[in-house]
Amino acid sequence: MLLGGLAALATPFARAQGSADTPVRLVVPFTPGTGIDLIARQIAPALSERLKRPFFVENRPGASGNIGTQEVVRATPDGSTLLVSVNTLVMNMALYPRLGFNPVSDLAPVSQTSWGQLLLVANPGTKIDSLQGLIARAKAKPGALNYGSPGAGTPHHLAMELLKNRAAVSLTHISYRGTAPAVTDLLGGQIDVMFLPIHVALQHVKAGKLTALAISSDKPSPLLPEVPPLSILKLGNMNVDMWYGVLAPAGTPRPYIERLNKELREILAQPAIAKAFETQGMTPAHSTPEAFQQMLAADAKRWADLIKAQGITAE
Repeated sequence: MLLGGLAALATPFARAQGSADTPVRLVVPFTPGTGIDLIARQIAPALSERLKRPFFVENRPGASGNIGTQEVVRATPDGSTLLVSVNTLVMNMALYPRLGFNPVSDLAPVSQTSWGQLLLVANPGTKIDSLQGLIARAKAKPGALNYGSPGAGTPHHLAMELLKNRAAVSLTHISYRGTAPAVTDLLGGQIDVMFLPIHVALQHVKAGKLTALAISSDKPSPLLPEVPPLSILKLGNMNVDMWYGVLAPAGTPRPYIERLNKELREILAQPAIAKAFETQGMTPAHSTPEAFQQMLAADAKRWADLIKAQGITAE
């Protein structure tokens, strides 16, 4: 009986471990070529080698990441389906109240993989050359300045809404279908300011086509050490860096999650991974499942409070 009981306890882990020919899907809920997609395609071969089973990337874009996420939430928690996502995951909870699932409770965090910085930039034609100058202009002429985003509810959008909320200023939001058209209009002067991933903005800042006003992190970036963090405004927690990570369906056996976490810690420490992530403006970052869970819950509340306060909708 004792042996039978031990065997029963071991069964979920054995199922999750899978056989050498059982593939594991890394679901990316966005299109190929994004930073999230790059993360998945960098860690998949390394996980395959270390766990001796195939890992492959499957892009399931749509509805701001909700389609692919829902697929993982509903997947059998046997270790054969994982999610690679970004902080949009928890922002969507408040943006889509009829989502049908709760990413904080319906997913099991495995590990964070990286941080991605956002750079607040302005068109030089605005004559705004500092964060304080932006705030002063916005206070003097409420709503006169336009800011762009690649869509309502994106990290770029909510970062600016957080700044507006904390600084008590008004800027008019112009929503685009993606980053590229927004950048085109920002360079052309049709919009005034915008938060952009640092790797997207850097070339234009270096060329003098955009003016860097602030960085989303708590500290300046080595890429632009002269650009101050948003925290210089002393308006509370203004860190709006994007986090990325790996999650599994809730109920996935804990030993399997711990094994994945251990392997990811070693994979993310490799110099080649750091170099690949750098092309997308990301810095590798590992966390325990517990720390990742705490960050998910705290971030979900933070953005839900902001979305409610600012009256933001996904439309």
